[in-house]
Amino acid sequence: MNKIWTYIISKNLSESALNELTNDGKAFILDWTAHENQLSADFKILKDRIIIVKVNEDVNNASGCSIDKLTRFIKSSEVKFGIELLNRFIVAYKMDDEIAVVHASTIKDLLAQKKINEDTLVYNSAISREDELQNWEQALKNTWLNKYLAEV
Repeated sequence: MNKIWTYIISKNLSESALNELTNDGKAFILDWTAHENQLSADFKILKDRIIIVKVNEDVNNASGCSIDKLTRFIKSSEVKFGIELLNRFIVAYKMDDEIAVVHASTIKDLLAQKKINEDTLVYNSAISREDELQNWEQALKNTWLNKYLAEV
């Protein structure tokens, strides 16, 4: 089974910054261990807005210490690139073939302006297993953001 972590990038990054972040992530993965055992892992950025980190737990399980290492890497990336990655109020949604990113507090206004609706696909950043990627695009009405539908 593959364990995953997803992080929404809070703002657009330049191509060079995205390349640097990708290179930093891949370098981190090469040295990432759990109890001195190399983790079989992958790091990628989806459509310039969502980081996906994956560990093949059939090889070695991610431990508390290794997850702490990942969190430290993510926090250092936030500082280095001036972005938020750990803020779970950052929401990513599908807009045409792109990913738009906003703070959850703007969802009500976007609904009122009809820029999004109850069927807008939102990325569920709370998933933790690779098989959940198959259904991680969910209609807004089926997410925790549906509370804003009643307010519009």
